[in-house]
Amino acid sequence: MARFEATTSTAPGRFVLALAGECDLEGRDRLSELLLGAIDRADLVVVDLEAVTFVDSSGIHALVTAHHAAKRAGGRLHVVNARGPVATVLEITGVAQLLAPPETGPREADHG
Repeated sequence: MARFEATTSTAPGRFVLALAGECDLEGRDRLSELLLGAIDRADLVVVDLEAVTFVDSSGIHALVTAHHAAKRAGGRLHVVNARGPVATVLEITGVAQLLAPPETGPREADHG
């Protein structure tokens, strides 16, 4: 049984998958199924990790595999709101940069 929960919301052309809990080997298959299903439903999939407390290589693999599937289908998959250790793991592995949404405007640091 997976140790994470998922909630979804949609808008035209956009599917948001908000995850909570732990994305690890135990939930890998369910996570992959959710991500690939989202790609079939919208051109843009946004994965909100704000409530994710742990991610291991299985969770990262599911995210990267879904990212490549979205690209092959002509869509996009982005990860947002990673926090704490989850953000650290994504940064160290380079996945944060791969799955980051495009910048929508100037950053605060650019104003100083």
